[in-house]
Amino acid sequence: CTVMISTYNADSKKIRHYPANSCLLPLCSLYGLAVTTVEGVGSTTTKLHPIQQRLAKCHGSQCGFCTPGMVMSMYSLLRNHPEPSMEQITAALDGKPAFSLSLFGIFTFKNPCLCKPEEFHPRDPTQDYIFPPELMFFQLHLCLHVQTDQKMPDVLDILLSLVPELPAEKTKIYRTLLKQLRTLAGEQIRSLASLGGHIVSRGSVWDLNPVLAAGNAVLNLASIDGTRQIPLNDEFLTKVPEADLSPMEVIVSVFIPFSKEDEFISAFRQAERRKNALSVTNSSMKVLFQPGTDVIEDLAIFYGGISDTTVSARNSCLKLKGRNWNDQFLDEACRLILEEVVVSPSAPGGKVEYRRSLLVSFFFRFYLEVLHSLKMMYPFQYPDLPKEYMSALSEFQEKPPQGMQIYQDVNPHQLPQDPVGRPIMHESGIKHTTGEAVYVDDIAPADGQLYMAVVTSTRAHAKILSIDTSNALEEPGVVAVVMACDIPGENGDADEKVFAEDEVIYIGDIICGIVAETYECARNARSKVKIEYQDLELILTIEEAIEHNSFLSKEKKIEKGNVEDAFETVDKILEGEIHVGGQEHFYLETNSIFVIPRKEDKQMDLYVSTQDASNAQELVASVLDVPANRITCHTRRVGGAFGGKGLKTSYFVAAAAVAAHKTGCPVRFILERDDDMRITGGRHPLWGKYKVGFMTDGKIKAVDLEFYVNGGCTLDESELVIEYVLLKCPNAYDIQNFRCRGRACKTNLHSNTSLRGFGFAQAGLSAETWIAAVADYLYLPHDEVREMNMYKNVTETPYKEEIDPTNLVVCWEECLEKSDYYKRRQAAEEFNKQNYWKKKGIAIIPMKFSVGYNETFYHQAFALVHIYLDGSVLVSHGGCEMGQGLYTKMLQVASHELKIPLSYIHNYERTTATIPNAIVTSGSIGTEVNGKAVQNACQILRKRLEPIMEKNPDGKWENWVTYEGSISLTATGYFKGYPTNMDWEKGEGHAFPYFVFAAACSEVEIDCLTGDHEVKKGNFPAFLFLQIEGGFIQGLGLYTMEELKFSPEGELYTLGPDTYKIPAVCDVPEHFRVYLLPNSRNPIAIYSSRGMGEAGVFLGSSVFFAIRDAVAAARKERGLNRNFTLNSPLNVERIRMVCADRFTEMVKTFPYKNPSSSILVLFNFSGIYIFTRLGTYYPAMPGLFEKGLVCVWMLGNISVVICHAMS
Repeated sequence: CTVMISTYNADSKKIRHYPANSCLLPLCSLYGLAVTTVEGVGSTTTKLHPIQQRLAKCHGSQCGFCTPGMVMSMYSLLRNHPEPSMEQITAALDGKPAFSLSLFGIFTFKNPCLCKPEEFHPRDPTQDYIFPPELMFFQLHLCLHVQTDQKMPDVLDILLSLVPELPAEKTKIYRTLLKQLRTLAGEQIRSLASLGGHIVSRGSVWDLNPVLAAGNAVLNLASIDGTRQIPLNDEFLTKVPEADLSPMEVIVSVFIPFSKEDEFISAFRQAERRKNALSVTNSSMKVLFQPGTDVIEDLAIFYGGISDTTVSARNSCLKLKGRNWNDQFLDEACRLILEEVVVSPSAPGGKVEYRRSLLVSFFFRFYLEVLHSLKMMYPFQYPDLPKEYMSALSEFQEKPPQGMQIYQDVNPHQLPQDPVGRPIMHESGIKHTTGEAVYVDDIAPADGQLYMAVVTSTRAHAKILSIDTSNALEEPGVVAVVMACDIPGENGDADEKVFAEDEVIYIGDIICGIVAETYECARNARSKVKIEYQDLELILTIEEAIEHNSFLSKEKKIEKGNVEDAFETVDKILEGEIHVGGQEHFYLETNSIFVIPRKEDKQMDLYVSTQDASNAQELVASVLDVPANRITCHTRRVGGAFGGKGLKTSYFVAAAAVAAHKTGCPVRFILERDDDMRITGGRHPLWGKYKVGFMTDGKIKAVDLEFYVNGGCTLDESELVIEYVLLKCPNAYDIQNFRCRGRACKTNLHSNTSLRGFGFAQAGLSAETWIAAVADYLYLPHDEVREMNMYKNVTETPYKEEIDPTNLVVCWEECLEKSDYYKRRQAAEEFNKQNYWKKKGIAIIPMKFSVGYNETFYHQAFALVHIYLDGSVLVSHGGCEMGQGLYTKMLQVASHELKIPLSYIHNYERTTATIPNAIVTSGSIGTEVNGKAVQNACQILRKRLEPIMEKNPDGKWENWVTYEGSISLTATGYFKGYPTNMDWEKGEGHAFPYFVFAAACSEVEIDCLTGDHEVKKGNFPAFLFLQIEGGFIQGLGLYTMEELKFSPEGELYTLGPDTYKIPAVCDVPEHFRVYLLPNSRNPIAIYSSRGMGEAGVFLGSSVFFAIRDAVAAARKERGLNRNFTLNSPLNVERIRMVCADRFTEMVKTFPYKNPSSSILVLFNFSGIYIFTRLGTYYPAMPGLFEKGLVCVWMLGNISVVICHAMS
């Protein structure tokens, strides 16, 4: 939704352009501004802009849903800076999702060598819209003061121009503000945000307010009664009435004084992601010394992210005045800060111990910075900092990512028009970049169209006692309420219901739908539906499910050799466990449905963003009690899916179809992000236990594994997921005595489902964990233990399928060589010796990925190819285009087989009208199996045309496709599927068509004080660059960042991008290199191809284990146990807390004081709405702290209010 906002500055007589999120921009704020959308940049009907052309031709998009936003961000940058630097390009893309685009396509404007420069049009400035002259009268008058109505980019420009003109000692606070501004939100958010809004909203994690408060900033206020000044201090930030604005006042400007010579100020922040993420904790600190000394004259310490506002350690600062800046002062300051600054156990986002550690970690960094500055000012007065402590001073500096893609080119004798094996532009690439690609919500409204919003359960497990919709139906614009009683056929199927009837089984369970004339009416009317519940027993975790014997499937097992006997012969046995968290799909296009009923024969058209059009058709037919031939499902393209738009989407379609059936009108049902995340599940959390027996040389002789996954409330794909966990859990290791067992647990959470690399992403991490445990115990290098236990020769998997690991060994050796692994390992060890607070780690991980399904019918595919008399060809097949380029590859197949140019061929949308009964597009095989079907149809047609071609060998394609030949120019193609099977009673079978092998090497650097980390390098010899790159980044998110959090009642807390962080461009490795292994063949797949859509995800675990390696170095230096387990995601909190040091010990030494020791006072609290479950601690409402009110517990109907003395 990014657009470009343009404004004219009369003082500088310059026009400035900003990218902005249109969905966050109030219409009234556009007065006097110009707005340019992607349609104004270029189009297929006018002329493409070079940005659009390069992004498309250099493979810069996949599903394309977010591509217009990329275009507008780059376009805004180029309008301001026609020759941008790589740093400016990277900054312009701050916060953009990194797994949904080609990271190298976006940099082609600066580096055209990534593609063929001669193919690109030069930039034509006359193509750009001019700024409307009439708007030049509507301009903002800027002055030397920092006006609070100025947007953040203006503030940034003012500071950048001011700092070089002033003496360095005067600009310390300005430089500190610049540092925080560069990481404040993303480019689009900064473009919208004003300094005044930032100040007056006083958010706890706003990064500039602590700096302004520490720097003694002053606010200039105005009202109809006049003007006045107030200090921007801790009282203002905590909204003390005497220090706050009056209701009629506004902030006009902020005065930021110069820094003094003996004054030092710094700011710090730590977030889950370095850019476009709210801080977990931020801080600003300032100290003023008596001239020429280290005696403290004034001290200010502010923290954000600790409470509901920015807090000050005022009492600590008062006690520390007059002290010398030395080690004794440091210890006392840390103790005082921990005692004074209280982190509430209910702080948003949790992480209480981590936040408390950051309080002192930040202060320690400030202490060292000041010591270093004093040394620089007075070289003979202060000693040098210890060399190993210097690493605490530096913070990670963002560098533009550099990539390399190496692959084998086609045979030079291959015909130029034959596209197979060549990097062909995505068939919708141009439309992605111009915004002309049509997704479900882009379809024009139909006559009489209505909108639907759903009412979902607020209880995780309860009986429905009553549903009262009367108030909702009285709302203006509401047409109907649909629920289970309105369904003419079956309410769902044996596994799941469309609408809950008597019982709800998770928070988000759909109870009814509000159908209205506008979406706003439908959404607002949801709150008018009154539902009474009776709570039932709640099961949320794997541990609770095991305790209550709550499972979705029977236990499954695979066993090879004799595990028990082998354990008797080994030198050592280790036991442990690992927890792998879930993951949200976070497709950019949420679930989107548009249902249009026809006027006759109970027919209905379904326009759906789905991976499984046939399933949607079948479920709707069952729900409406009509034959399937009356229901037609259409899917042109999907804006990302990753496995999340399969089974669950069909229930959304069915709900909308019931609404259309009841009202007789078209119904549009587009889920908002929070509803989509609340209702749909994602990757299964896993709990794995291992018992591994090995010899002293590292050879593993026996492994016994037990797995449980949290399937949620319904079966969905959970049985398939646990099967894949068991089949894939050995990864690339040949263990002669091997046993694994597993079950899917039933809980009262949303139903988890397939997500890119399902099963293997969790099980593979488990395998590498027990490999690492063995290596740590024996003090052996991890790569040595991995290589020793890898498959080397042709043998059998634990389920008795033959495997030839030749390419696995080659990938491993190539990765060692191309990554300079041993040289980099030695360099990392040397770095670690010299740096106490920064550590580097490196890891190399092998991969054996099993492609496809263990049932033959999952691999079948259908195609329909028409040749028209003008020679054009229309291709239909059962595959859904989700950004993986499936349609493009089908065009390549048809071109190759029919021996005609790509330009002759068009791919029709996925529809059940032409291709019935097709299997879901998933499992990395959609391209190859549908390619087989298209190939079959084209070969049939080519064979029919051969007699005509032989009669006229000099003719053209158009001459051969005529009526005179009396042959059918339509053919159906079919692929039966790869022969696979799995006998779970015996625990054996030919479970997969083939294997994909790879190896990944990653190097990281971690900050032991904060847990921040940076991926330096990634090397991946593998067998589709886009899929490998995107998969790796998605795996990086799974293993190091993305975390789903639920309340004790089963409510999902992480309901959007502000609380759930996916990798962005800023998280891409500095050096990202992908190598495709040459001369490798796959005899069973079309054109020797391989399914790579999912395999790349697990390669992201190389970053996890590189971080683990760095953590091990830190723990070794601190004398801590080398044998430790790290769970996934390995985020900044876990990294920091496992790198235990004096500051984490301080947190334990000065624990948070439990408020239960305070006085308990019983109130009638009915007028204040703070309600929570028993035992949860919440801070008081703003303004009540001064009265001594700290928190509230609810004990049944009694409010327990915790108070403390004001001291």
